[in-house]
Amino acid sequence: MINIGLTYENGQQEKLSLSAPFLIGRSSDCAVRIQHWRVAKTHLRVIEDHTGCHLEDLGSLSGTRVNGNRLVRYGPVQATDEIIVGPCLMRFAIPQLNRPTCEVVPSPLSNDQLESTRLIESNSKKSLREIRKSLHLGLIKALDLRRTDIAALSATGLRDYARACARQVPVELVDSLSEDEKEELIELVVTEAVGLGVLEPLLSDPVVSEIMVNAFDEIYVERNGRLTRAPVEFSSDVAVRGIVERIVFPLGRRIDELSPMVDARLPDGSRLNAVISPISLNGSCVTIRKFPRKRLTLEDLVNNGTLEQALAKFLSWCMINRVNILVSGGTGSGKTTLLNVLAGQIPSTQRIVTIEDSAELQITHPHVVKLEARPANAEGRGAITIRDLVKNALRMRPDRIVVGEVRGAEAIDMLAAMNTGHEGSLTTLHANSPRDALARLENLILGAQSGLPLSVIRDQVASAVHLIIQQTRLPSGQRIACAVAEVCGVESGIIQTQTIARFNPMTGKVCGAGLMPAVFGRLNLTVDCAIQDWFTRP
Repeated sequence: MINIGLTYENGQQEKLSLSAPFLIGRSSDCAVRIQHWRVAKTHLRVIEDHTGCHLEDLGSLSGTRVNGNRLVRYGPVQATDEIIVGPCLMRFAIPQLNRPTCEVVPSPLSNDQLESTRLIESNSKKSLREIRKSLHLGLIKALDLRRTDIAALSATGLRDYARACARQVPVELVDSLSEDEKEELIELVVTEAVGLGVLEPLLSDPVVSEIMVNAFDEIYVERNGRLTRAPVEFSSDVAVRGIVERIVFPLGRRIDELSPMVDARLPDGSRLNAVISPISLNGSCVTIRKFPRKRLTLEDLVNNGTLEQALAKFLSWCMINRVNILVSGGTGSGKTTLLNVLAGQIPSTQRIVTIEDSAELQITHPHVVKLEARPANAEGRGAITIRDLVKNALRMRPDRIVVGEVRGAEAIDMLAAMNTGHEGSLTTLHANSPRDALARLENLILGAQSGLPLSVIRDQVASAVHLIIQQTRLPSGQRIACAVAEVCGVESGIIQTQTIARFNPMTGKVCGAGLMPAVFGRLNLTVDCAIQDWFTRP
């Protein structure tokens, strides 16, 4: 016998006990009659075998839905499955069948049976996700953060309080889980409600350098420059959005339908970018760029192959002798890491002012002042741009100015600072090559409607920028400084550059281009002979 519970759209409920096989539909020949225009005369057939109860849709127009998916065949039916036929929601309760005591050798599964197995696994996963979702929503209501004084609780106390609340939340089907499964589920839901959920173990993994949440059930991580899918997921999009809101709220940022994008940072310094609907069609999308807990040094970049030994010594010499450097490259190519390391070579007697859109620089230096831009509030007021901060930094008696990235009108003020007594400043820019970096810098200044003619802009760029370092990420995932170009001035209205170091794909290393850097002669300072030999070696 199969016990069937029926719940109609109008709230009416009915219980039946039937023996398979039987039909469901409008016809008088059907054991379960549902008089509705969305139900076919013979809508659904229910059969039973040694594996359990199976469903077969008989070609109805509106179809049969199981757990939200329209299916033609499905089985074995589980007690947690929700079967919708027209206006009726049905749940099947199948008593345990008597199994034969003899050993049965299974025959190879047919395609239909394989599909049924996949559906069982899929539905089991969906069922557990629905339980997590219900428990998460129930916990949020139970906590009632607006009425509970959580400010007085420590992080450990808050988690203990949330666990106690989660155990009291009445959620359907939780009792069907074992005690271990129930405790694991409660721990997952608590971390989603008061922590970072499934992201916490990924953030604590030192090998993971980037976390990408494409959707609540689709998470990717980057390890050693390679992307792999993580075997974890959130219970719902609500959980992802709740985590983002908890991160950005203490920082004075907001994320909602009017402001669906946000940049922020985690307490450990990791950078977070979040995008929500309506501009993200997948739901809440989160990208977290982690930074190594150990601050890298110039020697570390040499050891991991990012820089050659002679090139590292040359760049250190350039920083000491106040050479203006622009680091260009694509997303995730290592620009910020190199900027951190180069800024660490500045003499400790000098004052550094850093300016960023979202603070992520971790410069090893005793005298650093950090400034961060601020977006507008809900009323559209209070915005402080990077350009405002660059202007203000000029009044803070800086020896060096480090701008995390120029991407707008602040390029004008950055060039002005480099040209007016703040030599040795650093910044980064998104570009595919040193020549493209100069062209993009010109475009940024023209886009700022400065009113300067192109010839004047090029004179300023050539005077301000001395060296361009191009960062790239190889197919293997390794990040290297693949080219170094020197700006030599303007000739015939064109900025002239010379490449003094480039990547050799045959050897897999960066080598000198056979030219002596002009900066040696311009500064008229003594340089290590080994560095000169590396640049001029054919």
